[in-house]
Amino acid sequence: MTAALDFALPPALSAHEPPEARGLARDGVRMLVSRGEREPAHHHFTDLPRLLTAGDLVVVNNSATLPAAVRLDRLAVHFSTAREDGTWLVELRRRTPAASDPYGGGEPGEWLPMPGRATLRLLGRETPRLWRARLDRDVEAYLREHGVPIRYSYVDRDWPIDTYQTVFATVPGSAEMPSAGRPFSAELVTALVAAGIGIAPITLHTGVASPEKDEPPYAERYEVPEATARQVNLARRSGARVVAAGTTVVRALETAVTADGQVAASAGWTSRIITPESGVRAVTGLITGLHEPRSSHLRMLSAIAGHRTLRLAYEAAVREGYLWHEFGDTHLIMDE
Repeated sequence: MTAALDFALPPALSAHEPPEARGLARDGVRMLVSRGEREPAHHHFTDLPRLLTAGDLVVVNNSATLPAAVRLDRLAVHFSTAREDGTWLVELRRRTPAASDPYGGGEPGEWLPMPGRATLRLLGRETPRLWRARLDRDVEAYLREHGVPIRYSYVDRDWPIDTYQTVFATVPGSAEMPSAGRPFSAELVTALVAAGIGIAPITLHTGVASPEKDEPPYAERYEVPEATARQVNLARRSGARVVAAGTTVVRALETAVTADGQVAASAGWTSRIITPESGVRAVTGLITGLHEPRSSHLRMLSAIAGHRTLRLAYEAAVREGYLWHEFGDTHLIMDE
């Protein structure tokens, strides 16, 4: 591995199934811990309460995952993001024996017949990969009847939608699971609270990923409640850590930071991209998964951890056989 943002990911390090199918509890996955430029330490996720300190705050994403993939004979439609005018951003993918591949076809104005006698109209391209489209009925209700969770070829088979929900999931809207929250169990949350560690929610509805392309994230809906903004500000003033459970949480909180460095209640759409150049002002730590080479998420991680720390972490993760993707292991980044 020669750079933190560009490294070889061995196929064997992709998590092909949930940890429960590997004989583990949700919170039994491994956790790599980065503290500054020290050599990363190896833990399990159940160690989290003793790695944090009383007064620290963990901010979580309460977005629930939709069964956002609808399969046709030869194509699959991945419903990504609801727009305010009732249209959705969707991705068209060609079905394969393993899962699906990007599909470059489609024309503005084209109508696609969907299961259940529904019709999807392609209105125009939003990005080179995503279409603006309109379904002739309520999308979320339709997905509950005809959709399945989005999966990519590294996951060997379909899993029930409950497999893709976190213990915090209360507000439906994500195309793909906010996966940093998946290892949390009710027992672990109880242990965190008993140790004096706070839990506060934001909402950010994730769109579809781009596993075959290096694309920056696009605009997503979010909300930072007043109570969460107040808890973040109190933690920062007291010198406690503010640990984001996922890159979605970082994106929401950093969008809500005001000119004076405080987090304010905020809601709407965020196009915020966190980079080492922009830095972070709201969060001081991060719980996240292990990310693909060259992904935009790694630039965000560099903004929090620093380039050298991130390089050391990913070298250790590859060397020690940590597992990648939504069903894989975790990475805790925090200060000394």
